[in-house]
Amino acid sequence: MNTAIKKSMARLTAAAFIACAMSALPVTAAQAQQPAPSLGDVTVNVFPGGFNWPSYVAEDKGFFQQHGINVILQATTGSVAQMTDLSQGHFDIAMTAIDNIVAYVEGEGEAPIGPQPDFVAVMGSDSSFLSLVAAPDIKTYDELRGKTLSVDARTTGYAFVLYDMLARKGLKPGDYTVETAGGMTQRWTALQHHMQVATLLSTPFNILARNEGFNQIVAATDVIGPYQGNVAATRRSWARQNKPKLVAFIQAYVEAIDWLYDPKNHDEAIRILLKNVPQMSPELASTTYGELLDPKAGFFRKGRISVPGIKTVLALRTRYAMPHKALKDPMKYYDPTYYRAAMH
Repeated sequence: MNTAIKKSMARLTAAAFIACAMSALPVTAAQAQQPAPSLGDVTVNVFPGGFNWPSYVAEDKGFFQQHGINVILQATTGSVAQMTDLSQGHFDIAMTAIDNIVAYVEGEGEAPIGPQPDFVAVMGSDSSFLSLVAAPDIKTYDELRGKTLSVDARTTGYAFVLYDMLARKGLKPGDYTVETAGGMTQRWTALQHHMQVATLLSTPFNILARNEGFNQIVAATDVIGPYQGNVAATRRSWARQNKPKLVAFIQAYVEAIDWLYDPKNHDEAIRILLKNVPQMSPELASTTYGELLDPKAGFFRKGRISVPGIKTVLALRTRYAMPHKALKDPMKYYDPTYYRAAMH
């Protein structure tokens, strides 16, 4: 072998060695932040409120973009509108109570759209942070007798949570009246205007209520135990056709929850919340941080689904929904396929 060929082979060997060594090096932070190829838009329908914080963070910090999706948040006025629009494909993902998904799969929803076996939960979020809040002159369960309370819808959402909380304290359905008032914002407004005397409110509405002299009687989970509240839900058909988008959404949302729970991000997290909910005061935002990111009762770590929490939902529907159905299988309403792909 002549000298020129030997030198050429030596250079190729060195280049190959360097390439292998470089491929074994850890990915730098700058490289890791490079956005993925664009997958397009994902429209997410939400109830207004601070519990959308992970979505606000994922947008502000670029987590959605890094995973290749452009998320459009779309507000709803209540579960009837939200579930109707979901059935018609007017958006891609709903952040909603899993009870809504169970109700419409079983054909027990309040909207006249019939059974929706295509509805499915794909990721957890939280327990819904529900508290029973009453007018300033109502301080005990017993003082609710003969009074009017509000719910989003009588047969879905958190109505059964309210019924069960009252039943455990000796109040039967005939002991009080229930009116539908819509989503959290609408129920809080109705409570302020004395249209009803009590309702279930999520953070930060319960904090607003306390600040205005209303009484927070008890947190729902202190009465009924583990509860799966909000989830990311979609249609099975959309999920199958858009798996990369759905997996990307879950990954970004989970990253946002991780980011929120990191104490060093406290001040920036507050800034992001105030930017997205400008009517919120810094003091309210700080109190909201303490509740939504409580280590024991805050957002579910890693966006996990609480199977015991789903079982509570099913037990409540079995007890209170009409016509009566015995619901026992959580996996009928939750498909872990996409979450597992996202966490892989």
